[in-house]
Amino acid sequence: MKPTIFTKLSFMMLLEYFIWGAWYVTMGTYMTEFLHASGVQIGAAYGALAIATMISPLFVGLVADRFFSAQKIMGVLHLAGGLLLYLATQITDSTTFYWIIVFYSLLYMPTIALSNSIAFGQMTDPGKQFPWIRVFGTLGWIVAGVCISSFGLDKSAVTFQMAGGASILLGLTSFFLPNTPPKGKTEGASSAIGTEAFVLFKDKPYLIFFIAAILVCIPLSFYYGFANVFLNELGMSNVASKMTMGQMSEAIFILAIPFLFNQIGVKKMLLLGMTAWILRYVFFAYGDMGANTWMLYAGIILHGICYDFFFVTGYMYTEKKAGEKIKNAAQGLFTFATYGLGMFIGTSFSGFVADGNMENGLHLWKQIWFVPAFIAMAVLIYFILFFKEKKEIKAA
Repeated sequence: MKPTIFTKLSFMMLLEYFIWGAWYVTMGTYMTEFLHASGVQIGAAYGALAIATMISPLFVGLVADRFFSAQKIMGVLHLAGGLLLYLATQITDSTTFYWIIVFYSLLYMPTIALSNSIAFGQMTDPGKQFPWIRVFGTLGWIVAGVCISSFGLDKSAVTFQMAGGASILLGLTSFFLPNTPPKGKTEGASSAIGTEAFVLFKDKPYLIFFIAAILVCIPLSFYYGFANVFLNELGMSNVASKMTMGQMSEAIFILAIPFLFNQIGVKKMLLLGMTAWILRYVFFAYGDMGANTWMLYAGIILHGICYDFFFVTGYMYTEKKAGEKIKNAAQGLFTFATYGLGMFIGTSFSGFVADGNMENGLHLWKQIWFVPAFIAMAVLIYFILFFKEKKEIKAA
């Protein structure tokens, strides 16, 4: 790959995830401070991305891939998205704000797949080259969090404006990215959301895992929707910056996955991931800004194990189970079920739990965090009892 192409793709990934990290992490705090939103309303806003995750494969598979060059449609989507992010800061009504976030999410989520398509289209050895490009996405998320806290923007509308500005910048530069022409055909709606992979459900261990993956998205939703609100209410400073420790640990632990996948096997890795979910929420339940501050930091840092050891391992397990013929459909189905269906259920449920555990206008955080901890524990027990893989799956 030419250095100029590498630079363009790396810059694309950095901005792609900078945009997401700039508004997504602090949205719950923003809605609490400026819109006086309820927990249900916050959960619904985070659920907008879940809705978009379920719909965007249809857009990419049936429209973008068939009629447009990937870099051009990504440019248009980011330009429009940047304007919507700015518009979101001019709204004082939670309901209107929700619909803006829904429409924005429908514009943003397809760009994840489009950016990957643009990157893969320039690679001669994706297995070796893509991680070096994708890591700039994680870096972009970290830079967003550091910028927010460095400029004291944790409770400011500027986070959305900053994301909007980055979106417009990426929209403009997208037209100068390497050309990725349309594929000229589509395989239909069922293929776009991965229904070809339903055949995997005949395999009982995979079905057990698949159900667990949907259920574990419920505790995941609590973290995404309310961790920033929680830490700000406790009085932690520079929360957005400190929460990037989760992305840092994610980047570190992902390097260990190929080795551990072969050494300890998929079941033990998934169990480690689910155990980390329980520990995270126990730490949050008992953490404070006094002697137990370390628990708050531990809960954030555990994000690497929580995410990598379950979801990254899950993607690898899905690919090995599916084989070459249906692996794309299988990955699409896994994403649809987890970040779509699972997160939609989780964001809705987490909002009801947050609203149901308030006293004198204050959240009862210990009771709130026990809920995802118990759910993660139930999923862990279910997985231990029913997941019986006859032959250990090895990484390629």
